[in-house]
Amino acid sequence: MSKQYNGSCHCGAIRFSYEGEEITAGLRCSCSICARKGAMMSPEAIPLGALTIEVKDEDLGLYQFDTRIAKHYFCRHCGIYTHNEMARKPGHCRVNLGCIDDLDTSEFEVTVFDGKNLL
Repeated sequence: MSKQYNGSCHCGAIRFSYEGEEITAGLRCSCSICARKGAMMSPEAIPLGALTIEVKDEDLGLYQFDTRIAKHYFCRHCGIYTHNEMARKPGHCRVNLGCIDDLDTSEFEVTVFDGKNLL
């Protein structure tokens, strides 16, 4: 069953929404950037066209490394990572579950994706 999700960075400069599968678990990646930021990401790969982002261009930061295929987005004011465009599934993204309104991830089962050894 599909559900509407809304979220934002800490200061609210970046807001996003999408409709997707009910979130009952999370995903962590072991690559160098994901391990350092420690964010729990959506298990569902969200088509870019399904994610609505409300932000002024000057508020949205972008970080890329290595192959520069994946795009890691963050707020230039509060520094919070909100979402990323996936390297392994072009045209899709994952969102930081900590940014979704009224979602308690404290009891979620977490799957670890071995991004460290797949790059």
